[in-house]
Amino acid sequence: MNTYRILIVAGIFLAGILNSTAQNCGCSPDLCCSRYGFCGSDEAYCGAGCQAGPCFSSPTNNVDVSSIVTDSFFNGIIDQSDASCAGRGFYTRATFLEALGNYGQFGRVGSEEDSRREIAAFFAHVTHETGHFCYIEEINGPSGDYCEENDTQYPCNPNKGYYGRGPIQLSWNYNYGPAGRSIGFDGLNNPEIVATDPVISFRTALWYWMDRVHSVIGQGFGATIRAINGPLECDGRNPSTVDARIRYYTQYCNQLGIATGDNLRC
Repeated sequence: MNTYRILIVAGIFLAGILNSTAQNCGCSPDLCCSRYGFCGSDEAYCGAGCQAGPCFSSPTNNVDVSSIVTDSFFNGIIDQSDASCAGRGFYTRATFLEALGNYGQFGRVGSEEDSRREIAAFFAHVTHETGHFCYIEEINGPSGDYCEENDTQYPCNPNKGYYGRGPIQLSWNYNYGPAGRSIGFDGLNNPEIVATDPVISFRTALWYWMDRVHSVIGQGFGATIRAINGPLECDGRNPSTVDARIRYYTQYCNQLGIATGDNLRC
């Protein structure tokens, strides 16, 4: 997931003014869990990037994600990977559902068809990024340190590598830093935990999805590709990978009994 760098002004702003009751969420029912893992009730907490609670976005529906992501659905993905893959035994439906408990809006906004499309989209990207849950870490691994040295809010540890790890292959210090801050681990000094703790691993994928992708799902699957790897794949840069993501998405939509919707390409 070599995504382009987002503006960090909001993070600096929040760090200075947040009057939070808790960090890394675990909020009371009347408070929102912000994109940065704090509890509160105004726009900074309940607006863009809100992970759970009474977010200002559309209210949640009654969809039970676990009834859609069944053993059959999940295992149908991982069973296509080779038995020797590192991800076998690491990625499980149980750890996904445990991680999901922190993200109450995932797959639960809009109609039931909207929910199923979001679930199909998420697992399409995960399938592509991990090779059917085969890879926990980027294939090239330490060959790239993925350090944005100009990011002073999330400075790199020179002894660590911020290459892709987890279901959506979290990459770069400017993603490890805020992911760790939101979830509750030291993303800059212990990025390896994303490849050793399966619940944290899934939580990083869901954090990234809710923070960067969830808000564009209504624009079509192509918008989710752009949100995840747009600079490297969209606008004709790598049509074969775009085709692969669309192929998985179409397959999962068919399995879940829904139409794909429009705007599949980015």
